[in-house]
Amino acid sequence: MIDALGTPQSLLLLGGTSDIGLAIARRYATGRSLRVVLAARPSDRRTAAAAELTALGCIVAEVDLEARDAASREAAIEQAFAGGDIDIAVVAFGLLGDPEQAWTDPELTVELAEVNYVAPVHLGVLLSNQMTVQSHGRIVALSSVAGERVRRSNFVYGSTKAGMDGFYLGLGEALRGTGVQVLVVRPGFVRSKMTEGLDAAPMAVNPEEVAEATVAAVKEKREVIWVPAPMRFVMSGLRHVPRPLFRRLPI
Repeated sequence: MIDALGTPQSLLLLGGTSDIGLAIARRYATGRSLRVVLAARPSDRRTAAAAELTALGCIVAEVDLEARDAASREAAIEQAFAGGDIDIAVVAFGLLGDPEQAWTDPELTVELAEVNYVAPVHLGVLLSNQMTVQSHGRIVALSSVAGERVRRSNFVYGSTKAGMDGFYLGLGEALRGTGVQVLVVRPGFVRSKMTEGLDAAPMAVNPEEVAEATVAAVKEKREVIWVPAPMRFVMSGLRHVPRPLFRRLPI
């Protein structure tokens, strides 16, 4: 279980090669034998991540996860919990895609919808079922400010994040009183492998900054955070901009 200092004994990364997910794992791993389950496609990157965390003193298990395959999602959760209770589960995978191709290429549209919305929703239900049985746990959903007000410039991606964000907020409400809590993390632009090659937006952050804020929010039992924190006020303002004016903004 998570101790009084907010430190877990076990961590599940769904998206075990995610830059942000691994940064969170490193925050928890330093100087202690944390059990970590990396759920992702088999790859050299997953192997390297497991080796790095093992070197930090973690006990690491690698589990195969294909986000678009329901049977794979179910098997991954079953294997993760077979090793014991999971204190914190981080839903850390996602697909950005080309914003113009995303609304003109039906195959890419479906892929984005399945990876960014269908899979996280299914996994959220699987996680909540398991954690309700153990009567404790935290589910951390890595969302995005892109879902708070969907913009024309990346509206397919933004719409998937809006749906995912809304689901996990609702899941947190549904789980009240069970001992299981949900934290929704809304980063702005993150300098990571997902955004490599893109021009950084204002108030850009790196994975380590998102991890630091997430670990602090878990300790404080927060339900939703923005990273960086001032992004909350930026998005609050944008949500109330009239549509005719909003479409003229260079965002």
